[in-house]
Amino acid sequence: TFTGDLKVPRIMHTATLLNNGMVLIAGGAGNDNVGVFGSAELYDPASGTFTVTGDLNAPRYRHTATLLNNGMVLMAAGSNDLAQRTFASAEMYNPAAGTFTPTGSLNTGRYIATATLLNSGMVLIAGGAGDGGSSAFASGELYNPAAGTFTPTGSLSIARFHHTATLLNNGRVLIAGGTD
Repeated sequence: TFTGDLKVPRIMHTATLLNNGMVLIAGGAGNDNVGVFGSAELYDPASGTFTVTGDLNAPRYRHTATLLNNGMVLMAAGSNDLAQRTFASAEMYNPAAGTFTPTGSLNTGRYIATATLLNSGMVLIAGGAGDGGSSAFASGELYNPAAGTFTPTGSLSIARFHHTATLLNNGRVLIAGGTD
């Protein structure tokens, strides 16, 4: 069934279910080369409405968004222009304050990567693409929420983007599909 309308029509954004039941919609781009958005909204499933929340520090699309164990949301990498130039910045969304705060930067700028919350509370950023999709990455990085830092980790067997990453019950991450 239909529900309320977004405040800003957008594509290639993220949607993250928060611990309070609301959904954070962040970033994205507009159709017809309108531009990249730094805005964010909250969807309330009880009322079916969207409300504006704080703005991202950097407009981004094709980025990752990961709910951390502490209830904060890590927004990482992506692109901030329609030429699809990647960047390595990351920021945290605080649902209690409705604000975004910069955190450590990735070692490699990338977009169309995956981000998986591990059992340890760390986040695995895997694969992705370079500027304009010119190259696929096999590299991975771990985000440590306690330190606010990214550290290189093992690489994928095959470089890829547009893939999936699923945390398995044994703590390993299944990387599947995508393109190189």
